[in-house]
Amino acid sequence: MKENRYDDPLFFQKYSEMPRSQLGLQGAGEWRELERLLPDFRGRQVLDLGCGYGWHCKYAAEHGAAQVLGIDLSEKMLETAREKNGSAGISYRRCAMEDLDLPADSFDVVLSSLAFHYVRYFGPLIQRIAAWLRPGGDFVFSVEHPVFTAYGSQDWYYDQAGNILHFPVDCYYYEGQRDAVFLGEHVIKYHRTLTTYLDTLLQNGFTLRRVVEPQPPEEMMDLPGMRDEMRRPMMLLVAASKGNI
Repeated sequence: MKENRYDDPLFFQKYSEMPRSQLGLQGAGEWRELERLLPDFRGRQVLDLGCGYGWHCKYAAEHGAAQVLGIDLSEKMLETAREKNGSAGISYRRCAMEDLDLPADSFDVVLSSLAFHYVRYFGPLIQRIAAWLRPGGDFVFSVEHPVFTAYGSQDWYYDQAGNILHFPVDCYYYEGQRDAVFLGEHVIKYHRTLTTYLDTLLQNGFTLRRVVEPQPPEEMMDLPGMRDEMRRPMMLLVAASKGNI
């Protein structure tokens, strides 16, 4: 996540106009499913990696978390987080999650929303998350689905009239860097397979609780382009817990 496009003024302006930026959690199509995966926050220490505007930090605090630490590389994101979602018990820190240095066994819950596909090296990060979590701790994250990231362009194929034909899935097993287009701008993301996401957790002592490929909620189906989201998965949600040994 060392590339920091979100501090580019034009890119950040485009991001700020997205429904999830303006409406918060209720503007995110995957929120209903993600909320079902979240653990009990009461009295717990929470870490949010790639916290963005801080919506999940505020949610954890409002649901009883003792302390919440939000980490993001973008100063513009953190400025907005402090303005929109700052409160007692929440602190925000600017740092790339790959460079974060925290004591072992210091958190009960680790969250991350749509950030890990910006991280080049997934395995070492998961090792560190496993160390930061206390035994029995919860780890819940969302990423762009491997089907969505495989080819790289993250766009449909169209006919000559501009109608959608299909979504390309190619080079699936070739993990690594992709030049994606997001908000009309070129962004570096990293593709990895479903096996890599899940097996890396298992190899680091996590137990899988839930794996969800969220569908758009019915109330969003009339939004432009939303029905086409039923044609391929865009996101992957994972809930896991750290073993007690």
